[in-house]
Amino acid sequence: MKSFAAITLLCAALAEVAHGHYIFQYLTANGVKGAQYQNIRKNTNNNSPVIDLASNDLRCNVGGGSGASTTTVSVAAGSSVTFTADQAVYHQGPVSFYLTKVASAAAADGSSDWVKIKEIGPTFSGGQATWDLKDNYSVTIPSCVAAGEYLLRIEQLAIHNPGSPPQFYISCAQIKVTGGDSKTLSPTTKIPGHVKATDSGYTANIYNNFNSYTVPGPKVATC
Repeated sequence: MKSFAAITLLCAALAEVAHGHYIFQYLTANGVKGAQYQNIRKNTNNNSPVIDLASNDLRCNVGGGSGASTTTVSVAAGSSVTFTADQAVYHQGPVSFYLTKVASAAAADGSSDWVKIKEIGPTFSGGQATWDLKDNYSVTIPSCVAAGEYLLRIEQLAIHNPGSPPQFYISCAQIKVTGGDSKTLSPTTKIPGHVKATDSGYTANIYNNFNSYTVPGPKVATC
C-alpha cells in the first residue's frame, strides 16, 4: 500500500512538472477576448521553456514557426491588446513585447527585423524587488507604425534559477494594423540575437545584492 501511495505521489509530481508552466494562449483585441489560440500561434512542446539563445524557436516558440492555421485579427494603431496565460506567471523575470512587419502574418517565420515596443522590469523599494507576476499583460500598438500585417510577440524571461539557463516563455499573435502612419521604428534586432549571454539582465542573480536591473534586449522603440 505504501509503495502504491508513493508511486501515486510521484506521478502527481511529474504531472505538475509537465503541465505546470504558464502558456500565453489568449489574445484580447478590440475589447474582445478571443478563444484559446485564436489569433495566437500554438506551441507544440507543452511550453517547456526555450533556453537556447541561438534557436529559431525563440521567435514564436516550438511549433510556432508557421501561422498557416492561425487567424489574423485587425487592430487599430494606437490601440491596446492583451495576452492572457492559462495561469499566472510565477517565475521572476521581465516581460517584453516585440513587433515585426511582414507581408503575411500567417506565412511569416519571424526572420524579419523586430522592434521592442514595451518592457516590464521589477520595481525596487526598501531593498526589495517586486516583479509584475500575473496572468495577463497589455501593450499598446504604436500609433505611428504603418498599416499592414505584423507578428506581435510576448516574451517572459524567467531568471529565478541562477546558475541554470534562463527560460523564455513566448507566444506570437498575428495582427493586421489599420490606420497609423509610416514611421520606421528603431533600433531593430533579429531573433535569435536580441538577447546576449553577457547581458546583465540575462545573467542577474536576483537573490544576491539585487538592487537594480536592466531588461535584456534592445531599447524600447517609440514614436
